[in-house]
Amino acid sequence: MVNFCYLKLQKSLNFLPKSLIFAFMHNTLQEYIPYQAIPDVIELLRHDNLVVKIKNERKTRHGDYRKLPNNKHQITINSNLNHYRFLVTLIHEIAHFEAFNSYGRYIKPHGKEWKHTFQILMLPFLNPRVFPNELLPLLARHFKNPKASSDTDVKLALALKQFDPPNDKTYIFEVPLGGEFKLYNGRVFRKGVKRRTRYEGVEVASGKLYLFNQNAEVELVDG
Repeated sequence: MVNFCYLKLQKSLNFLPKSLIFAFMHNTLQEYIPYQAIPDVIELLRHDNLVVKIKNERKTRHGDYRKLPNNKHQITINSNLNHYRFLVTLIHEIAHFEAFNSYGRYIKPHGKEWKHTFQILMLPFLNPRVFPNELLPLLARHFKNPKASSDTDVKLALALKQFDPPNDKTYIFEVPLGGEFKLYNGRVFRKGVKRRTRYEGVEVASGKLYLFNQNAEVELVDG
């Protein structure tokens, strides 16, 4: 049975009866994923050696998977994701766990074994009971060859963003050429030209040139 931990509740639930654990998991999951997806997700989480933790927002990732020294496996997911992005991220990380179990530790993190596993696990969720109709064609295209991050799929990332709460962030491709933008760490850059799939950005303080994914979220700096 998975040990599904709240953001602020890190204690094991193993001392509880299984019926109460399921109830806890159900109540927890309904805060983070579409309601119709909950039963299938709970089935995927039926593992004694899998821990899922919900974390405060991390700027560099939506979630991650790792094998722990005690031979348990841990998945962490950011708490601030909208329901659809949270579900995609959770299944992404469960696919790492299942691929490890099926193919061993020497496979590539996002290689063909993981891709195949991710596709199989995600298939039951790709229907209008779980996702809005406007997302389904984009998800279907994405899962023909899933990438290491859904953020690299610009059309899908934009479509998912519309379900986020309003915020002051924008994508870098929306910043005007020569406009200044700020990262989460306070560093300010001036936007340059596009190089294939990434944009140049010159750090104002140092003059150093960096490249940014076109759908990196940034904050506009008022001119």
